[in-house]
Amino acid sequence: MTYIFGLLILGLLFLALHYFTEFDHMQKIYIVIIVLSILSVAVMYNEYNKQENQKMLDAVLKYKQGQTIVCDGKDVNNTTYTLSVGTYTFIGRENTPNYSEMISASTCQ
Repeated sequence: MTYIFGLLILGLLFLALHYFTEFDHMQKIYIVIIVLSILSVAVMYNEYNKQENQKMLDAVLKYKQGQTIVCDGKDVNNTTYTLSVGTYTFIGRENTPNYSEMISASTCQ
């Protein structure tokens, strides 16, 4: 739905360029190329963030299911680490070699 709304706005921009500006043909083409470039970079950035977020949530789900995951080259499970849900950070438990060690869930595979 957001993409449809974005295309409508883009269409209105192109109509405004066509009817209400005094740019010549080449200037309009440059404006269109710049706008489309900015929009394509924004879409790619959004997709990249979505994939990274899903990867992090998958790692947290595996942790909650009791599986061992690898984060920063270390094995993380619910017997040696606790999960801080607000920051999605694994914190080493007391009486373990990883005591007070903090590992971000975004570094997990």
